[in-house]
Amino acid sequence: MDLINTYFNHLSATQKAQFDQLPALYADWNSKINVISRKDMEMFEVHHVLHSLSIAKFISFKPGAEILDLGTGGGFPGIPLAIMFPDTHFHLIDSIGKKIKVVDAVVEALGLKNVTTAHCRIEQVDDYYDFVLSRAVAPLHELIEWAKPVINTNYNHTRKNGLITLKGGDLREELHVANRKAVVEELYTMFNETFFETKKLVYVSLIK
Repeated sequence: MDLINTYFNHLSATQKAQFDQLPALYADWNSKINVISRKDMEMFEVHHVLHSLSIAKFISFKPGAEILDLGTGGGFPGIPLAIMFPDTHFHLIDSIGKKIKVVDAVVEALGLKNVTTAHCRIEQVDDYYDFVLSRAVAPLHELIEWAKPVINTNYNHTRKNGLITLKGGDLREELHVANRKAVVEELYTMFNETFFETKKLVYVSLIK
């Protein structure tokens, strides 16, 4: 995982070892339960791990913060971020049980103590979180409506509590329909790889 070390040069030996385990873990599980396309597996470090870590370029989660990964799929962006922020708690949920099975196995193999999971929809979540994360799950206005009820109204980050979502392409229509003031970060300003030329991070504060 050389690219991770290039962009994040402050990693501990434990974090480096955990990142290094990811490709083999996902290759093994993907041969049993298809959670990542073959094309994406060939570009696993860039398309999944580095893409997830763009959130770490945008915000540094504080120790004790509570983060919800909505529609985590195979564990993205939650698992890479949990490695990056070992003192922050991440709760990864997905409505598809086989995906959570893979996430649980990867979390156990990595020895991550700051991750919990649930096979559920966000409407079934009854806790509160500083941030809700998502990656290509739904249109922005839907994500906002899902996230609002579970956002903690007390905040202590540089950004107010809210939604952080990773998206691609032209977002003008989504932003218009959402009718919310949003911060849009172009990921090509963070990473040099061509994959990021059309990728964006969108942040929406959900508290006053």
